[in-house]
Amino acid sequence: MPPNNNETTTNVNSNIISGYRRFLPSEKTTKGIVIGGVTGGIEICITYPTEYVKTQLQLDERSAVPRFKGPVDCVKQTYKSKGFFGFYRGLSVLLYGSIPKSSVRFGAFESLKSRAVDERGNLSPLLRLACGLGAGVSEAILAVTPMETIKVKFIHDQTLEKPRFRGFLHGLGVIVKTEGFKGLYQGLTATMVKQGSNQAIRFFVMETLKDWYRGGDSSKSVSKPVVGLFGAIAGAASVYGNTPVDVVKTRMQGLEAKKYKNTFDCAKQIWVKEGFFAFYKGTVPRLSRV
Repeated sequence: MPPNNNETTTNVNSNIISGYRRFLPSEKTTKGIVIGGVTGGIEICITYPTEYVKTQLQLDERSAVPRFKGPVDCVKQTYKSKGFFGFYRGLSVLLYGSIPKSSVRFGAFESLKSRAVDERGNLSPLLRLACGLGAGVSEAILAVTPMETIKVKFIHDQTLEKPRFRGFLHGLGVIVKTEGFKGLYQGLTATMVKQGSNQAIRFFVMETLKDWYRGGDSSKSVSKPVVGLFGAIAGAASVYGNTPVDVVKTRMQGLEAKKYKNTFDCAKQIWVKEGFFAFYKGTVPRLSRV
């Protein structure tokens, strides 16, 4: 009996669709992307002043005349000279980039996790670190580096007697015109290390705490308040774990980055000229943001 052409065509189409689905994110991954994007935008609007203060403190070199005595003094000086909205300088940069950043972060982690879990849905500690590292490096390359470079330059520009940037588009144009597109990727190595270690620590701690809470039962749900508590603990762990890298990243992306040969030279100069504790500038604002 000759084969049914319609049936053959249907089977071929089904195989093609199945093949494409392998390269598409799962429903859970898609949810992670959407939720990550929305929460990222909301989070940055609420916590941006702490990000601003952190960046100002990290740009304040001890080898020169320090401008700020600490976080509180930074807040006082900023409010006195720039007013309330001075704390939101550069917000638009992070707001435009927060959705892509969070989308890549959560999307990459969920995608990697879905491929790494065992038959019971569990993820080993080593694979948790690997998935978090992969998510962090992905967001660093695809979203964070250009976004952070522009943000730091905008904040640094505000400290000049005659700021050059009149707004996001104007500032972006000036950076590209004077430094080329490579000017948007300053500090890429430091950003990859920072984001990779940040997400590796954060997701590792988060997933470990959730597994501990479930007591080995992967089907047990974790309440939202508990997830929030675990998220705060994971965030604090990541802050203490990689603030030194964050300081180096900020210096590499500032307006005076040309005085550093590379990421390692930047770290060396900070160590020699400012000492160990300079690597932990901005810790308090980072913790506040978390």
